[in-house]
Amino acid sequence: MNKIPSRQELAQSGTLEDLYGKLGQISIGPGWAKATPSLWPSPKKTFVPAHWKYEQARGALDAAGRLINTELAERRNLILFNPVGDYGTVRTLVAAYQMIMPGEWARAHRHTPNALRLILDSESGTYTEVDGVKIAMEPGDVLLTPNWSSHGHGNDSRACAYWLDFLDVPLVQLLEPMFFEPAEGEEEANTNSTPPTKDSPFVFTLADTLKRLDAASVDAAGPFGTHVELGNPAMETIGLHMMRLAPRLRTAAHRTTANNIYAIVKGTGVTTIDGERFEWSRGDVIAAPAWRPHFHEAAEDALMLRVTDEPMMQRLGFLRSEAPAQPAH
Repeated sequence: MNKIPSRQELAQSGTLEDLYGKLGQISIGPGWAKATPSLWPSPKKTFVPAHWKYEQARGALDAAGRLINTELAERRNLILFNPVGDYGTVRTLVAAYQMIMPGEWARAHRHTPNALRLILDSESGTYTEVDGVKIAMEPGDVLLTPNWSSHGHGNDSRACAYWLDFLDVPLVQLLEPMFFEPAEGEEEANTNSTPPTKDSPFVFTLADTLKRLDAASVDAAGPFGTHVELGNPAMETIGLHMMRLAPRLRTAAHRTTANNIYAIVKGTGVTTIDGERFEWSRGDVIAAPAWRPHFHEAAEDALMLRVTDEPMMQRLGFLRSEAPAQPAH
């Protein structure tokens, strides 16, 4: 067992190496000789741009439907982890594809991370139960399950239902206020015979969103096409924006300290992030990590849901956005 150096022994260090060794024994490091800098001039590009295809994920979920049920898997979902190997899709957010089969109930639970879902394919009778209220899940709808709201998923239709989940789990893991628990009275949670509703502050229906887009100003020169915000913001840590891109419109390139995940609600096109092109179609997911310049081009009328940590960055005073410098020709 190493002897802890005293004040006198530290003061009498004969060389820097001698001092460093003694400091290490008491968990102190010399700020002038850090192995890596603690400050740097601009954001590090730790997370990389990435693209996930709904077609592939749906095939994998169909296989999972044969191989594992909701008794063994609380959520039959596929995590979209960033290629750098981290759990998160981007630094503060994680996305996942999820599927529930006819007649299934994904048991209710609650947790401190905020969560939401974009419905991709479902039939009448599919729902999320949030704090005891059954909310109908229809394609293009966005449903919220805020911090500590109890939520489970049911499917009384004849077809499998598929959606995308988005959560701020990586942020909560970093800050550490993580709490999770199954819902009380879960054995009775799926006996609610009340029909699903759309009358809830926790749902943004596609029909209402399209009406708002029709009334919105066209921003052909901006980075997001024609867009509307869902909520103000939708959640404390997560902002949601539905974007409409006209055919052959190229949005303005921009970069921001906010992390962005784009989910394709409708159409086909290409997103270019830091010079890398990703061709997308309905249901696909694109990750544009912080400070990665990017822009979009639609091949046909397209809708994209932008999920971002922008509200948190704004609140903390960390939000910066700019048009990147154009390369010389």
